[in-house]
Amino acid sequence: MKTIQLLKTAGSIACVAFALNATAQTAAPAPAASESIGQHVDDTTITTKAKADLLAAKNVKSTHIHVKTRKGVVSLTGSVPSADDKAAAEEVVTAVKGVSSVKNHLKVAAE
Repeated sequence: MKTIQLLKTAGSIACVAFALNATAQTAAPAPAASESIGQHVDDTTITTKAKADLLAAKNVKSTHIHVKTRKGVVSLTGSVPSADDKAAAEEVVTAVKGVSSVKNHLKVAAE
């Protein structure tokens, strides 16, 4: 009798775990069709590292820089106070491992 109850409980737990796993797999955003999961993770890592390096850079005086990465190509948008900051931001991001090129669309904002 206890064995049957134990098997029912174990079966119920297995069903719940399977349902949760299936839901988690279908709920996650799928990467673009032309982008592998590995590439998506790499792009996310590059973006995170680029943002951190920009914040840590003493020669870049702006926190209004937006970073997006697609297949190793980093796009910078937003505003910086000077042309020197624009060039420095591009230089910082170019040094990040995995970056193949940088599209610098930063605008120089008049102070």
